[in-house]
Amino acid sequence: MDTLFQALHFDQNGLIPVVVQDWKDGQILMMAWMNREALEKTLKGPHVTYWSRSRKKIWVKGEESGHTQGLKELRVDCDGDTLLIKVDQKKAACHEGFRSCFFRRSDGSSLTVTEKKMFDPQKTYPRGGKI
Repeated sequence: MDTLFQALHFDQNGLIPVVVQDWKDGQILMMAWMNREALEKTLKGPHVTYWSRSRKKIWVKGEESGHTQGLKELRVDCDGDTLLIKVDQKKAACHEGFRSCFFRRSDGSSLTVTEKKMFDPQKTYPRGGKI
């Protein structure tokens, strides 16, 4: 684990961006942040853990919804300042009810929803899906 952390370059806030990809089909599910503690917890398992910038705390993906992520593979980019993790996603990654947080496509002037909702955030989260 020391070799991994020596290769990483966390930002001035102690964070590193993480691109999250489905390990089976390659779909990009979300982008999040990790600090050292979140990465250590992720590597120990069983669920992927992030740093929530809005809540300013460690956050286990799926702790409220049950839509957890299991780590399948971790990759480090050439500069050591971004992680790519491949996960086994349970149900959906997006708190708005979609499988991916990237459910909107832009044509330059408007946004089109490209996925169907997999669940109702109002029924799944105590705050109705609001972060």
